[in-house]
Amino acid sequence: MTTNPKRRPAARTRTLAVAGMAVVTLAVAGCGSSGGDSGAAASGGNGYGSGTAPAGSTSTASGAASVAVANSDLGKILVDGKGRTLYLFEADKGSSSRCDGACATAWPPLTTNGAPAAKSGVSAAKLGTTERSDGTTEVTYNGHPLYLFAGDAAPGQASGQGSDAFGAEWYVLSAAGQGIESGS
Repeated sequence: MTTNPKRRPAARTRTLAVAGMAVVTLAVAGCGSSGGDSGAAASGGNGYGSGTAPAGSTSTASGAASVAVANSDLGKILVDGKGRTLYLFEADKGSSSRCDGACATAWPPLTTNGAPAAKSGVSAAKLGTTERSDGTTEVTYNGHPLYLFAGDAAPGQASGQGSDAFGAEWYVLSAAGQGIESGS
């Protein structure tokens, strides 16, 4: 049996294309797994708020989330361990979260599997946790539960600043743990 030399490159191209798609599929699937830092996606329907650990979780290998201070157009603000902007929700009462279901899909809580770590510029005395209604542990700062925003596609973005959603406004936090209302 002889092989047609013209068919060999096409077969090789198809094989490489299928192999490439398999690698991309595995990479995308790995991004959605729990256990490491997972990014806040810019669109809904991405698994936020489902399962036992919200997708906004920023647990490290030790299981603990971290909070730091970063420079932004709004001044020095709180960010998670990956530089993603953190927000407070004005509807929260004390350290109890009032953001569940669809709210937690758009505004994933910053969760932790251990004591959160205070990084550069953060007061360890103001860092704490609270238990959410789903049993996960949410990080708090100065008594405020902390959230990410699904509309922030990259570290340093603050697209949720000043939003009025789910019954109250959302603000980034200063290093002192107060909402920054300017820039909204």
